[in-house]
Amino acid sequence: MKGMKKVFSSILCAAVIATAMAGCGGGGTSSAPTESATNLSSAGSAGQGKTYRVAYIARTQSDSFAAWLCNEMKTAAGNYPDIKLDIYDGQANDDKENSMIENAITNKYDGIIVQANNNTAQQPYIAKVVQAGIKCITTNPRVDCKGSSSIDSDPYASAKTIATYALTQIPKNAQVVVLQGPAGNYHSTQRRKAWKEVFFDKRPDVKIVAEDIANWNKDEAMKLMEDWVIAHPKIDAVVSMNDNMAAGALEVVKDKSGFKNLQVYGSDGTAEACLLIQQGKMKATVLQSAIDLAQKNMKAIHDLMTGSKSDIQDTIGNPLITKDNVQQYIDMYKKNGQIK
Repeated sequence: MKGMKKVFSSILCAAVIATAMAGCGGGGTSSAPTESATNLSSAGSAGQGKTYRVAYIARTQSDSFAAWLCNEMKTAAGNYPDIKLDIYDGQANDDKENSMIENAITNKYDGIIVQANNNTAQQPYIAKVVQAGIKCITTNPRVDCKGSSSIDSDPYASAKTIATYALTQIPKNAQVVVLQGPAGNYHSTQRRKAWKEVFFDKRPDVKIVAEDIANWNKDEAMKLMEDWVIAHPKIDAVVSMNDNMAAGALEVVKDKSGFKNLQVYGSDGTAEACLLIQQGKMKATVLQSAIDLAQKNMKAIHDLMTGSKSDIQDTIGNPLITKDNVQQYIDMYKKNGQIK
């Protein structure tokens, strides 16, 4: 989306993108890796019996779910002695993420897993991975690109689950606010679409009094909520496209007695959200298991690199979490150390 680096590389990239666009649809700056990828320039394709080098390019590590997924990727990679995983933080910046993808191609990784910040912005760079003959997986969200594999949850089905539950929970003539993820992000747009079709279209009595993008970010959600509670002293529910933004909205109203009955809905099933549900502060969320995503990603990239499979398209489930079943998920988080 944003600019290239030099005139020569701009011309070269334009040529590569033009070729790649035949397989996909249509941004670089670099950033330091968060893992042991400081040896990025030291190359080498993995051969038979050698270690396979895999780059996981994360959208960001600043929100709770993305950070959880990064940690689970490290854990899952530990199950494969022949995989060396390097993790990069895209910092929710399209240019940085695109540059990291280009650098991983240049340094001849055997496999690249991309968690896109913006599907459209990352598509041509994912196409470059495919063009370079490197095994590629897009995950959380899936990015449609011919020649790449995908491991993801179904964001529409996930939001449909929680929106169906909200149909009988949100009171008649309620006023609600809506927090969206990044513009162009597949999970954000699909979750919002499901809420519209499953809930808002069927509950015309419910009025959306405010809606805006908070980019999955808790601080951005807090800023929006601070304005909204002033402009709209009666808010009955917060519909958030992820748990991180939902937690931000709750932080703003935690000491405001007028919002003690506020219903808050999220998505991802993070440890923080589960604790908020247990405490009665959040109504519901839907689990998007980073454990399942990471395990499936590592198995898939291993199968692709070793040649046992040539294409993998897989999804994980999205169970609803409410006060009735939240304890089992809190126990899960206690077991893996996310809740002490």
